[in-house]
Amino acid sequence: MKLLLVEDSHRLQRSLGAGLRNSGYVLDQAFDGDQAWAFLRESDYDIVVLDLMIPGIDGLTLLSRLRQAGNICQVIILSARDTTEDRITGLDAGADDYLVKPFSFDELLSRLRALGRRTRTTETSLNSTLQLNGVDVDLKERIVTFDGQQIVLTPSEFNILALLAQRRGQLFTHDQLIDRLYDATSDVTRNAIEAHVSALRRKLRAAGAPALVENRRGFGYFIATGNT
Repeated sequence: MKLLLVEDSHRLQRSLGAGLRNSGYVLDQAFDGDQAWAFLRESDYDIVVLDLMIPGIDGLTLLSRLRQAGNICQVIILSARDTTEDRITGLDAGADDYLVKPFSFDELLSRLRALGRRTRTTETSLNSTLQLNGVDVDLKERIVTFDGQQIVLTPSEFNILALLAQRRGQLFTHDQLIDRLYDATSDVTRNAIEAHVSALRRKLRAAGAPALVENRRGFGYFIATGNT
């Protein structure tokens, strides 16, 4: 598995870099956002380990640019910012996980293993395209299109759409979505789920596509069985 470690602290780069390589990961290392963006334009990575407070292009801007470019690699944020609002901001920007500094190296490895399992599950089990009222959801390539145009979604937005699309007619509560789509160690809130669904609907609407995801107030979200 190939990682990109984006961190401006030379001390952390040395310790994390050595530990990750000793743990069997193939690793590139960037010390600022501009260098990281150059790596991301030239190479494919399974996971990006991203500090937010980096010189040049800051971490959130780099993450947003990555998602806008259609890159769906897994991203875990490393940050000393530890409020719920900070975590929501990072997840809404397209991160798959958020780890607060200081952290133990063993916890980082656990998070990376979990993201790796999620990637492998997606690659092996999602191998078809679902069609929903003109919206094509390619589960293998993780691409959503409408009328021939790609709708760029964050990983969380795509995962919600894919799950509801595969289980049309089934109602999922906020907690069920969190349990199904996130690791037990991820600090994802009900408000974050609402924000992801709102953004998903907004992007579908902006593309001229049907909203698809319906809300049963007080219960949860679903896609009606008639959406085929």
